Amino acid sequence: MNGLETFFSDATTFLPILLRGVVVTIGLTASALVASLVMGMAWALMGLSKSSAPRLVSRLIINTVRGVPIIVQLFYVYFVLPELGLQMDAFIAGALGLGLAYSVYQAENFRAGFASVDPALIEAAEALGMSERKIFVRVVLPLAVRVALPPFGNTAVMLLKDSSIASTITVAELTRAGQLLAVSTFKNMSVYTLIALLYLAMSLPLTFAVGQLERKFARR
Repeated sequence: MNGLETFFSDATTFLPILLRGVVVTIGLTASALVASLVMGMAWALMGLSKSSAPRLVSRLIINTVRGVPIIVQLFYVYFVLPELGLQMDAFIAGALGLGLAYSVYQAENFRAGFASVDPALIEAAEALGMSERKIFVRVVLPLAVRVALPPFGNTAVMLLKDSSIASTITVAELTRAGQLLAVSTFKNMSVYTLIALLYLAMSLPLTFAVGQLERKFARR
């Protein structure tokens, strides 16, 4: 049996196991992405506050989180927070840790989007008697999203790939499943080639979807 035949034979055996890890990876990425968007929006809005205190807190959070490696943040959430009474399972800790780590990049995406909005449009909306909330929802947010969408797509793809770091806190995602499989079978080349192909298979549709959204917003 040559190398290619061996690989396809291994793939037939290993894929059902790895696909279970893919399901966990997708769920983890989606959960962390939502968490990063919520927290990132909070940091961005705090940074736009007219008061100096929220702006200072926002900048402090962004600089602190950005300066600490993601793996250390995951360890802190999973191992340290339980000592403070905040017990959580590995999946939730992974989603929260990754969400926090990527919230600072989402905050910068939102900040760039908000900064791109022409002040004249806001003044025109105020002249029409629109409230601050309506101006934000109907004018500022749609324009900001259009600018923030391309970097958001890159951030989402990076988050998908970095979800593999959650394997260090025993989350049974794709990389963790592959590691256990490689250790038990010694088929390192087959296992890690399949892992790479599966990550690529998840990344490409995500990149395509973001591209479609970009074109949709551009037409608007």
